[in-house]
Amino acid sequence: MVDSRRAAMAPPALQAGVRAALVLLGGALGLTVSALALTSLHLARRVVTPAARVPDTRILSLDTSAQTITLARTPDTELPGRYGLFTSGTESYVKLGSVLAEDATSVKRKLLTEIGPQARISADAAFSGWYYDTPAELHLPYTSELIGSAVGPCPAWLFPAGTGEVWVIQIHGRGTTRAECLRAVPLFHGLGITSLLVSYRNDGEAPRSRAGTYSLGATEWRDVDAAIGFARRRGAKRIVLMGWSMGGAIALQLELNSAHRDVLAGVILESPVVDWRVVLGYQARQQHIPTAVTGLAIGALRTEWSAHMAGAGAAIPFDRLDVIARAPELRHPILILHSDDDGFVPSDASHDLVVARPDLVQMQVFDTARHTKLWNYDQERWSGSIRSWLEERALLPE
Repeated sequence: MVDSRRAAMAPPALQAGVRAALVLLGGALGLTVSALALTSLHLARRVVTPAARVPDTRILSLDTSAQTITLARTPDTELPGRYGLFTSGTESYVKLGSVLAEDATSVKRKLLTEIGPQARISADAAFSGWYYDTPAELHLPYTSELIGSAVGPCPAWLFPAGTGEVWVIQIHGRGTTRAECLRAVPLFHGLGITSLLVSYRNDGEAPRSRAGTYSLGATEWRDVDAAIGFARRRGAKRIVLMGWSMGGAIALQLELNSAHRDVLAGVILESPVVDWRVVLGYQARQQHIPTAVTGLAIGALRTEWSAHMAGAGAAIPFDRLDVIARAPELRHPILILHSDDDGFVPSDASHDLVVARPDLVQMQVFDTARHTKLWNYDQERWSGSIRSWLEERALLPE
């Protein structure tokens, strides 16, 4: 214990110095805590704010005579298969074919969209697995529909097939639109399954909620539940849900909460979010964000008052969105298609769901297909996996 008499006899200069040091230390700690809190709120806001497409690819050269394009090499641009590229200038979107040549820094690919010699395209572009950009490109009959939901009419594309008794409802991911799902339509159409590609609140096509932010599936599933009701009214007897990335999280919430669970026949998940905490932790590590910041951001989104500070319309129920913990509640067969090198949504939780419910969940594991690009990377395997799974569960129309 410090002798109070000695402390009292300490030189005034020393006492003043100690007081100043304590004030500085307290101020520094306060600033650190404040900075940490602000950083966490900023991260939380990014999580729930609908993402705009940002350039992630550099166009190095364009040869219109040979119809080739050379891109800076990345884990995405080096993938074999067919892809899309969002661009700006005289072309807004082009289709990419196979890799023709590559070196340590660049990849030359075949252009599948013809580009004229007068084309002027910005060097900054965004690589995509969409491939098809509009429904007309499929050359299949379709209609544009509006699905009535609590937030208003949500646009959808309907591709009728077969007898109309078996439907697949496709749910796109975060920061994308229903066009992401177009590449799956020909497979289902060939199997006699009607496809409904839906939109949901705050995705840029459906109506905006009051806050205008994502709830990571906690409310979006209600808009898709309205689409299930629409399908039933149009004659659907059995419905398969297919979710891409965050659409997988939405599909799983429907599997757990839908008022129409009696008509659901199965769930197909492409590169799905199964537990948001796993995904957010992984993405934070990829961006070298301290674990403490990530934990505080998740904590902020879980609490009503701080969620509003982060721009969210309501607290995010991460426990309800954790399907590993809720695995005993699952009722229908699930097929997961996921690549272990996903790079955006790690496959760990998908593997965990197989372990938690091996009686219901099957998984096709890819190793070099990246995020939501499994169809692009190996269309034959991707299509065959879905077809076989549907056949084994007698989900094909008779």
